[in-house]
Amino acid sequence: MTTMRIDNRTLRVRLTTFEKIAGLLGNVDVPLASIRKVEVHQDGLAAVRGIRAPGLGLPGVRSIGSWRGPGRNDLVSVRRGQPALRIELEGHKRTALVLGADDAEQWAQKLRTAAHC
Repeated sequence: MTTMRIDNRTLRVRLTTFEKIAGLLGNVDVPLASIRKVEVHQDGLAAVRGIRAPGLGLPGVRSIGSWRGPGRNDLVSVRRGQPALRIELEGHKRTALVLGADDAEQWAQKLRTAAHC
């Protein structure tokens, strides 16, 4: 399960070994100043936009990897039945992070407060 923490005005996202391998991803650090918008989606799979390139996509079950579209490059790690955060970014390599989190509402409030968005 993906873990998040806020440290030195930075959101630190740590992926499990499985997520790194399945999604061809690495850990991500995002300055809080790059966060523009934080949304909570009760169905994390519905928060994913674009086309998988590369990563793991099991329709209706699990999505891990990079999802791309016109002007988009989202890091995704969500699973069925788990709420997710959609964190829109600006001035970062990624345009959004879509991360499953059982405590998504609490994280959303924490990030909105810390990033002032």
